[in-house]
Amino acid sequence: MTTANKITLMRIGLIPVFVLFAIYYGQGVLAGAAQEALRWAAVATFALAAASDGLDGWLARRLNQRTELGVVLDPIADKGLLLAGILTLSFSHWTNALPVWFAVLVVARDVAVLAGIIGVFVLHGKVDLRPHWTGKTATALQMMSLIGVMLQPEWLLASCFSGWPWMPLLSVRNLDVLVCVTGVFTLISGFGYLGEGIAQAHKSGHGDPAGEAGATGVGSGKTY
Repeated sequence: MTTANKITLMRIGLIPVFVLFAIYYGQGVLAGAAQEALRWAAVATFALAAASDGLDGWLARRLNQRTELGVVLDPIADKGLLLAGILTLSFSHWTNALPVWFAVLVVARDVAVLAGIIGVFVLHGKVDLRPHWTGKTATALQMMSLIGVMLQPEWLLASCFSGWPWMPLLSVRNLDVLVCVTGVFTLISGFGYLGEGIAQAHKSGHGDPAGEAGATGVGSGKTY
């Protein structure tokens, strides 16, 4: 096994370690006896796992260690770390946790994209899914939201309108704004990938009922 793949496997192994630290810290918060050492242990574990993402890619290119196994493992490790962070920080009672709707939105989008990829592959025989800027932006914002929740900087927890005396009834934290913007980009990117998948299905003729009926020689006589 190549060094790059070993690092990728290490990243996958760090995911449950991060989850355990985060859950135990959340239980401390819930009990009113939060242990900051656990929070920083979770932050350090997450940071180490995230940093290894760039390291294994660099080694694979530097040492010419690109393998089919690495192509499969790397996105699994990346998505696994991100989803584990979002789900854990939405349900583990952190003081400044992510909202549950955010976790539901991210998981629903990823499930829909995965289902679309499988569907296009079944119909078209291949999948040509190119990363879009909205997807990259959504991923970057998701990571920023996670880091913001874990580090809890004062400026991110402060109200956006604290200096606006003419808006006393509106109290929105910078963190809330960041999460909402991330949710919007997550939703937009999901629809973008869905549209691209539908376009690929149409290219193979599966979006044309007349074409499909003609190809199979079967017609129902109905118009939909």
